[in-house]
Amino acid sequence: MWKNRNVWIILIGEAIAGLGLWTGIIGNLEFMQEQIPSDFLKSLIMATGLLAGILAGPLAGKIIDQSRKKTVLLISGFGRMFSVGFMLIAIETGSIWWMVAFMISIQLSATFYFPALQATIPLVVKDEQLLQMNGWHMNVATMARVIGTALAGVALVYWSLQSLYIMSIIAYIGLLIFTFMLRIEEEEGTEAQVKVTTPDKGGFLEVFPILKSYPAVMMTLVMTLIPLLFLGSFNLLVINISEIQDSSSIKGAIYAAEGIAFMIGTIVVKYIAKKWQTSTILFFFAFVIGVAELILIFAASPILTVTAFAVFGFAIGSFFPTAMTIFQKQMPKAFHGRFFSFRNMLERVIFQVVLLATGALLDLIGLQWMVVVFGLISLGLTTIFLIQMKRRNISLDINNKTAEIG
Repeated sequence: MWKNRNVWIILIGEAIAGLGLWTGIIGNLEFMQEQIPSDFLKSLIMATGLLAGILAGPLAGKIIDQSRKKTVLLISGFGRMFSVGFMLIAIETGSIWWMVAFMISIQLSATFYFPALQATIPLVVKDEQLLQMNGWHMNVATMARVIGTALAGVALVYWSLQSLYIMSIIAYIGLLIFTFMLRIEEEEGTEAQVKVTTPDKGGFLEVFPILKSYPAVMMTLVMTLIPLLFLGSFNLLVINISEIQDSSSIKGAIYAAEGIAFMIGTIVVKYIAKKWQTSTILFFFAFVIGVAELILIFAASPILTVTAFAVFGFAIGSFFPTAMTIFQKQMPKAFHGRFFSFRNMLERVIFQVVLLATGALLDLIGLQWMVVVFGLISLGLTTIFLIQMKRRNISLDINNKTAEIG
């Protein structure tokens, strides 16, 4: 795998883009903390971009399946770079509306970029390398998050808020350069032959009957919603914990602990997968995510706070590469664009609901009671899904080959 130039291009490009993404996210949090007092209003602003992504999801999936993946990556990458200009205007004018424009444009670009990237990975590596590639891709993204948040913290001490977004633009330019270097043979390359009826002409709704034919993919898709309770509330949690502990440095500690633990998880899961069944990995770490949420009852303690985020990081570091490999291996490649767009759209809907619920609950009942609610929901859903999987006798084995569709 490491002799494949496309692998290096994707990973280096992800590292550069991740630095830009996370310096921008820290800038967003800082801007909102200065301009917006209510957690619910913060969540509403974050949700506007997600809503735009949801609406564009069906179109994105169809375009990705009908177009060259590299072209989609290039255009959406340019869109991400262009959108940062809106945030620079927002800082200059102090206008929340320009930040809303930034949120919408950056999410629209992401709606096309990430499904296209997820559909590209199976085209550049062999099936048996997918788990390793997904793990390394997530690892690189996490390292970029840790370094990006650290750089953003330093930049805010010595430079202006605008400097974070200038760094983002530079990073996105670097991403475009690396994307230009990709060489993908989409017509004759590594794609498995899947018998479908005019898949490129089908609409976004074709994903639904396909999902019914692949219960393992459907079950895994539903399972990935459990970590979103934590992920969707992540940034608002970090802001509130910082206020509870009256410490701005705890933000960096949280991001670093979660990121490092995530990277360890992506490495360890390769060895766990040799001894555990795929279903055991997914359900065990889904339970661990619920436990991590409950640990945040003790949010006033820096040690327990960092521990909770580290446990969560390790759990999703093991969970997501496994889930992604199931998607890439068991879902027919002819439907990857629409499937990953549907998955991203579904995640954005849940993110939006979680964001709004988090903002409202933080204002109404406070952080400690909110994490109790989220933790119990996570543990309850995991138990229900486990019972359903046993009853329906669904196999999540990632060694299964993609079946043909007649």
